[in-house]
Amino acid sequence: MDSYSVVIDTEMIRNSMQTNLHESLDLATLQLFLYLIFLGFIPAYVVYKTPIIYRSLKLEVVAKLKTILLSLLIIVIMLVSFSKFYTSFFREHKPLRYYTNPTYWIYSIGNYVAKTFESGEVIVQPTGLDAKIEENSKKRKLTIMVVGEATRADHFTLNGYKRETNPLLKKEDIVNFSNVSSCGTSTAVSVPCMFSIYGRNDYSYKKGIRKENVLDVLSHTKKVSVLWRDNNSDSKGVAIRLPYENYQTPQTNSICIEGECRDEGMLVGLDSYIKNQKENNILIVLHQMGNHGPAYYKRYLKSFEKFTPVCETNQLEECSQESINNAYDNALLYTDYFLSKVINLLKEYNNEYETNMIYMSDHGESLGEGGVYLHGMPYFMAPDAQTHVATVMWFGDKSKYDEVDSTKSYSQDNLFHTLLGIYDVQTKVYNKNMDILNVSK
Repeated sequence: MDSYSVVIDTEMIRNSMQTNLHESLDLATLQLFLYLIFLGFIPAYVVYKTPIIYRSLKLEVVAKLKTILLSLLIIVIMLVSFSKFYTSFFREHKPLRYYTNPTYWIYSIGNYVAKTFESGEVIVQPTGLDAKIEENSKKRKLTIMVVGEATRADHFTLNGYKRETNPLLKKEDIVNFSNVSSCGTSTAVSVPCMFSIYGRNDYSYKKGIRKENVLDVLSHTKKVSVLWRDNNSDSKGVAIRLPYENYQTPQTNSICIEGECRDEGMLVGLDSYIKNQKENNILIVLHQMGNHGPAYYKRYLKSFEKFTPVCETNQLEECSQESINNAYDNALLYTDYFLSKVINLLKEYNNEYETNMIYMSDHGESLGEGGVYLHGMPYFMAPDAQTHVATVMWFGDKSKYDEVDSTKSYSQDNLFHTLLGIYDVQTKVYNKNMDILNVSK
């Protein structure tokens, strides 16, 4: 399961439908099964077997009217007593009118079906068919884009976090973007949105699947080879028209330890792939397992267990705040190690390519603050921990981007145009004002 929230809304239903067995097992516990048996199946069976004794139509109507009138009376009393508060509150937060309804999940399922399933074939609208690259550099470009998982910015040492979670990245010439917001609060929304031409305010699932994304635009140039490797659930449709490799199984990932296929396994064999691209520029996207919760303790090897004690259960509410933070930060240490390995791989090609690394997490993560865990809350009410994401870049020739202001406010909306800018793509869909690295704007 990819999320946690206080409401079962449309995106929560989407997350549930797009999860896989590996993710679901992280949430399965004996306690969950006991809840299902004693609070679900057994009461349902008792209700099923209980005979229903119907009263006469007249008595039934009178009883229902009494219930309705009593309920209306209580509602009126509450509204009169707190009218000023509720009038302004619900005007300011209109969606809460639906979230407070216990049947909202039924509406959410219907809304999900309406937004997801089409009658007939989905026609994908081409994007950037005019895209071209004029050769203006002696070197080809090689970029590795790492899509992080559930990495909140305020737990990066690079952003002032008191703990050392970036010991290896601090040794590199990193450009750290300290104020980047996500497109959504779940992988199912943020990943396709960040590669989409649509910004957060315009993006929707239906619009996303009907429009080609930035990886398609790069492919249209015929001069950029794109590869997607995935150690998470999947690309959420982003790489559906591109070469895609699943690294969640030992059949493809040679580094599966302690029952978990590790992110660094996605680096194995990249040398061969790069060397086989004789003429084109290269973009490699690596989709991390990263800090996928709630079982943070599974996301790293014991050698990275620097912070103790550690929460070693997926029932986070049973753990102390300290032990949850410890497990989460240990997983960050592994991501720091993984990104360092990506940079070292790129350094081997500095003479032959203009090399770049982009790391951007899909969303953040709540670690129990205010009783909220994981992610997936409706964006309007989500805490910064779920929307303020870690983002760093590394360049083989950093001087090219010395003037970039990494302290400005950016969002995942900027990624589409930044990737096009890196490869000097000329197309009508490119907006230089949205390109983070365009210092001339």
